[in-house]
Amino acid sequence: MTPSANRTPRAPIPFRLQIVVLLLAIAAFINYIDRGNLSIAAPMLKDELGISAGKLGLLLSGFFWTYACAQLLAGWLVDRLNVNWVFAAGFVLWSAATALTGVAHTFAMLFALRLTLGLGESVAYPSYSKIIALNFSEDQRGAANSPLTAGLLLGPGFGMLFGGLLMARYGWRPFFIVLGAASLAWVLPWLKWMPANSRSAAPNAEEGIAFFRIIRLRSAWGTCLGLFSYNYVSYFLITWLPFYLVRDRGFSMTHMAKLGGLAYLLGAILAIVSGRLSDAWIKSGATATRVRKTFTGGGLAAAGIFIGLAGLLNLNYLPIALILGVIVLGASGSNLWAITQTLAGPKAAGRWVGFQNFGGNFSGIAAPWLTGLVLEKTGHFYWAFAIMTAVAIVGAASWLFLIGEVAPVEWDALREGNVATAQVLASKVERRV
Repeated sequence: MTPSANRTPRAPIPFRLQIVVLLLAIAAFINYIDRGNLSIAAPMLKDELGISAGKLGLLLSGFFWTYACAQLLAGWLVDRLNVNWVFAAGFVLWSAATALTGVAHTFAMLFALRLTLGLGESVAYPSYSKIIALNFSEDQRGAANSPLTAGLLLGPGFGMLFGGLLMARYGWRPFFIVLGAASLAWVLPWLKWMPANSRSAAPNAEEGIAFFRIIRLRSAWGTCLGLFSYNYVSYFLITWLPFYLVRDRGFSMTHMAKLGGLAYLLGAILAIVSGRLSDAWIKSGATATRVRKTFTGGGLAAAGIFIGLAGLLNLNYLPIALILGVIVLGASGSNLWAITQTLAGPKAAGRWVGFQNFGGNFSGIAAPWLTGLVLEKTGHFYWAFAIMTAVAIVGAASWLFLIGEVAPVEWDALREGNVATAQVLASKVERRV
């Protein structure tokens, strides 16, 4: 009898949860517009305020200071409290910070608002993963996560294609004010449709998963390194791709905007398709380990190679390599968080993602800073692209080899101090599933 013959067919995702996924995807879309819009406004903002390049770099990095450092607290909050309300509060905070940025007239106020933006957005990914771990089964998580990855890719694409055009016509301040104020409308449907399962069955201190038990697991460090590499590629593109295409390769602003917008749009489409394909593969009898690692590790490695080639090829082939790189990056992201959600389970999804995002988002500081340093020292992008490719390959190896079986950790065994037993039991669970 084939493995698929032993499987009980899963019911489709209920309509109410499909609405939840849509709302989370919209939130991720807004999330990535908000964190990247200052980069688009940077030339106008620098001239208006008369700030130095050094201060501008400090301002652009301010978001990641609080975003990365607050991840551990955010993970603790979504595991201990009602995740629906924690997420809603964070969303209101970061939308308000975006709107107020449009009326700020001093460097100090802008910097404080970027710190506030990072603090508000810090609850996003721990909340996403907690909600999906609580409400979706293993063979539904690819479909549940892929719209979030689509939102992640569409956000920068929208910013590059439309944000720049709107700012050029109306100025950067109205864009921030309208975007932040309009985003607050998201809260109303969220209050109506937020999922019923909002916290673990036993949220008290005795049943909660302590942070030190998570960091004892090799797989936790593997997801952290893997996310750092994935984010390095993503932030490399968000922060330096427009400059590279316009200043180094001679693209016009219009041509750059169209190429970047097309690449991110196709990446978002493939993210949704690959999420559903991965779930279908699991339903057919494949293990979550084989499926999730193939998409996540293989996609990240391919993205690093294709985008690296875009730094070498002539103008005839550069767009093809770049588009392929962003497309397979979308395929990787559609399964990335499903691995963590399965390993951690509903009890620990918030804390685990908080730890993973804490380490993984230091790439938001490393990628733009290191790329700028290499460009300053060498005068060209060759080594910057080479470093990005190397980081992607290391991250792919982490997803494929450093992380063990993609199966729920047996937290009761781990509580008794036996990490090996917890991992063996997890492997047995996956083989039964």
